[in-house]
Amino acid sequence: MSDKELSATIARCRRERRLADSIVSAVELPAAYRVQAALAEGRPLSGYKLGLLSPAKQAQMGISAPIYGRILDGMLMEGPVSLATFLQPRVEPEIAVVLRGPIAAGATPGAIHAAIGGYYLAVDILDSVWRGYKFTIAEVVSDNASGGGFLLGPQRFDAAPHGALRLWLNGRIAGGGPVDSLGDPGERLAWLASQTGSLPAGAAVFLGSPAAAVPAEPGTLEVSIGRESFVTRLVP
Repeated sequence: MSDKELSATIARCRRERRLADSIVSAVELPAAYRVQAALAEGRPLSGYKLGLLSPAKQAQMGISAPIYGRILDGMLMEGPVSLATFLQPRVEPEIAVVLRGPIAAGATPGAIHAAIGGYYLAVDILDSVWRGYKFTIAEVVSDNASGGGFLLGPQRFDAAPHGALRLWLNGRIAGGGPVDSLGDPGERLAWLASQTGSLPAGAAVFLGSPAAAVPAEPGTLEVSIGRESFVTRLVP
C-alpha cells in the first residue's frame, strides 16, 4: 500500500464510518506524517497530542521516539459526549497544557515553561479506523495518532500535577499510573516543537497517558489525581 492508498483508505473509512484491516505497507514514518497533514488540510489547528511515550511501547512499534497527532477544530469537546460520534472509542486519562505563548523550535527550557499557561486534567478519546486497534506505526500516524476527541477539565493548575493519575468509569477504576512516568513536560514540548517547527499560542497539548486506553462506555467518566478530579458524562 502506497501513501496515496493509505490516505484514501483512511479518508474513506472516516467518510463511510467503517473500519479497515491493517495491511503491511512500505510507507515510512515521514510519509505517514505527510498523510496526516494532508488529511487535516483545511481544518484549523487547536493543538497536538503525544502518544507512545514509554520506551516499551516504542520498542513494540519499532520506533525510538514518541509520535504526535493534530487536535483539529471541533475535536476539543465538552460533555456530555456522544459515543455515536466515534467508530470504536477508547478513553485514557491525561494531563494537558494550554499555551499562553508560542514555542519555537530550539526554545530554551525557561522560554518553554514561560509559554505554558496552565495544566489541566484531561481525557483523550481515541478513535482508530484500524479494526481492533491493530495497526503498523505508519497506519496509526497517518490516522492522526488515533485522535478522536479531547476533553479538558475546568480547573487550571499553575504547576504540573504529581502523583497517580486515575481513570474511573461508572464508579470503578479503569486504569491509571504515575504522571511522572510521562517525563518532563518542558522536554516533551521541546521535542514536539522540533518536529512541527513551532507551537502556537493558545494551543492545547495533550501530554500522553500513563495508563492503557480502555473501551468507552455510556455513563460517568472521571479523571482524578490526589484530591482533584474532573467528571463528565458519556452518552450512547
